[in-house]
Amino acid sequence: MTERPTVLFVCVHNAGRSQMAAGYLRHLAGDRVEVLSAGSEPKDAINAVAVEAMAEEGIDIAGSTPKVLTVDAVRESDVVITMGCGDACPIFPGKRYEDWTLDDPAGQPLEAVRPIRDDIRRRVESLLEEILPA
Repeated sequence: MTERPTVLFVCVHNAGRSQMAAGYLRHLAGDRVEVLSAGSEPKDAINAVAVEAMAEEGIDIAGSTPKVLTVDAVRESDVVITMGCGDACPIFPGKRYEDWTLDDPAGQPLEAVRPIRDDIRRRVESLLEEILPA
């Protein structure tokens, strides 16, 4: 793990789960962690309900744009967190990989997205405790 670790969050559309996780990590870690997010089949825009759910937490992800997953993004990362994208993520030796099983917020109402958001926050907080020295 590098002094300033790089974490890559990957989901299929890079419009909901991975964007919420990236938003939380940026918010909680500040400049102590480099945060990337991408999707195997990115959408054109961020999920509006995910944006609304994060705004309730005081975190603005509205300006984010879904990005396509690249081999370089994986290569540059110390930790790669996948969220339902199956085998789309290339594997490099020496990287830490985790797969977070999370419901997809796509097409869900705000009431259904809040528990997903809260689960993501708990996981990001736990990840931070593991990758950053106290």
